[in-house]
Amino acid sequence: MRCAALLVTATLLATGGVPPARAAPPAAATIDSQHPLIVVTFANTPGHPPGRAGTTAHRYSGNGYLIAQSAHKQAQRVATTYSLREVANWPIRSLSVHCVVFEVPDDRPVAAIIAALAKDPQISLAQPLQRFHTLTQARTESPAAGSPYNDPLYDLQTNLTSLGIAQAHEQSLGAGVRVALIDTGVDATHPDLRERIVGTHSFVGKRATSSGSFRHGTAMAGVIAATANNNVGIVGIAPLAQVEVFEACWQLRPDADAAVCNTFTLAQALAAVIDARVPLVNLSIAGPADPLLSALVEAGLKRGVIFIGAAAEESDAFPTGIPGVIGVGSNEREPGRSAVTAPSMHVLTLRPQAQYDFESGTSMAAAEVTGVVALLLSADSHLTADSVQTLLKRTAGNTPQTGRADSLGVAVNATAALAGIIDQRGRRVAQSPR
Repeated sequence: MRCAALLVTATLLATGGVPPARAAPPAAATIDSQHPLIVVTFANTPGHPPGRAGTTAHRYSGNGYLIAQSAHKQAQRVATTYSLREVANWPIRSLSVHCVVFEVPDDRPVAAIIAALAKDPQISLAQPLQRFHTLTQARTESPAAGSPYNDPLYDLQTNLTSLGIAQAHEQSLGAGVRVALIDTGVDATHPDLRERIVGTHSFVGKRATSSGSFRHGTAMAGVIAATANNNVGIVGIAPLAQVEVFEACWQLRPDADAAVCNTFTLAQALAAVIDARVPLVNLSIAGPADPLLSALVEAGLKRGVIFIGAAAEESDAFPTGIPGVIGVGSNEREPGRSAVTAPSMHVLTLRPQAQYDFESGTSMAAAEVTGVVALLLSADSHLTADSVQTLLKRTAGNTPQTGRADSLGVAVNATAALAGIIDQRGRRVAQSPR
C-alpha cells in the first residue's frame, strides 16, 4: 500500500544515500515550514534477495521492522519526478508501508500535486495531512453534596452520579486493563495519577517541554483513571486501570486548553498502539476524514482494539466516522450521529501541577466512556468493539433533554452495563454442561 498526505508542521529526519539497516520512527515535528509538506507511503513488501555470506536482509531483523530497498528507491524517484524535497521517512509495520515526508519547495497548488500522485501506479493513496483538535472548554462550578469516597472533591463530580459510577465500582474498578491515551502529554507527577501512568511515548518532538503544556491529556487521564480513596482530589471512572500515554498532540498556547495534532503524529501514535497491543484507545480529538489514519484504525479494529472517539458535527469526521469506532456525544445536547452519550458539561478533572478544574466538551464524554469500557473489560476481557457498543446502547438510560432513549444516541449507564455482563455470564454458566 502507498499513500500521500500533506504535512502542516513536522520535525523530520532526512534520509539520503543507502537506507539505514534499521528505521526508527522519525523525531516528530518541530519544523514550521512556509511550504506545504507531503507524506507519501510506498509498499514495504518483504523481499529477501540473496546476499553475501554472513549478511542479513535489509527489511527484517529480530528487533524491528525495517525499510525495503525498493521503498527507498521509490522515495528517490518521487522526489525527482515531482520536484519534491525529502525531509523524513518512517515504516509502518501494521500497514506494511513506508512513509516519506516531502516538502513542496515552490508555489504549485498542492491539490494538483496530490492529484498527480494519485495517478502514479506506484502510489495507492494520496491525501492532505490534516489538523485535529481537542474538544474541551474551561469552566468553574459550585460544589454538590453527598460523598461515598474519601476524595475531597468527589462531591463536585456530578457526572459520576449520572453515569452510575459509585454502584459500578462495587463490581469493577478497571483492574488489569490497559488504556491507550492518544492526546497531549500527561503530568504523571500529579498526586491523583500516581501509579496510574505506566508509560509515555512522544511523537511531537520539542513542541511540549513542560508539564504545564499537558493540560488536555492530563484532564483526560484524570477522568479515566484518577486514583480513588486516596484522600486526594477526585475519583476516576476506572481508578485501577493502567494508562499508557501516546503523545501526538501539542498545546497551542500556554495555560490554554486548545491543542492540535496532525496526520503524521497521529499515524505514529496509532501504529505504536497497535504494535503495543493495547486493547482500549481513547481519541478525544476530532478532524476531517483521513485515509491514512482510517487505515490504521481499521487495522486496529481487525486486531480487536476498541476505539472510543469524541463526536463532532461532521458525519465523516475522524475518528467517529469510521465504522466500528464508538462515537460519544453529549448528554446535554442532541446526540446526533454518536453511538452513545455521556455528560460533557462542567466535568471536574485534573490540571497539571497538582491542580483541578472543570472542563466541558465531547472530549470529556469520550474519556468518560473510555473509563466505563475499562470497567467492562475488567469484568469480561473477551468483549469486542461491537459487543461493547451493543451493551452500552442496550443498557443505556434516558437522555436528560428528551426524557427517553434516543434512537441515535443514548446516555451511558455503567451500573446497568456491568449488570448486563454479569447477567450474560450467569446465563453461560447455567447453560454449560455439568
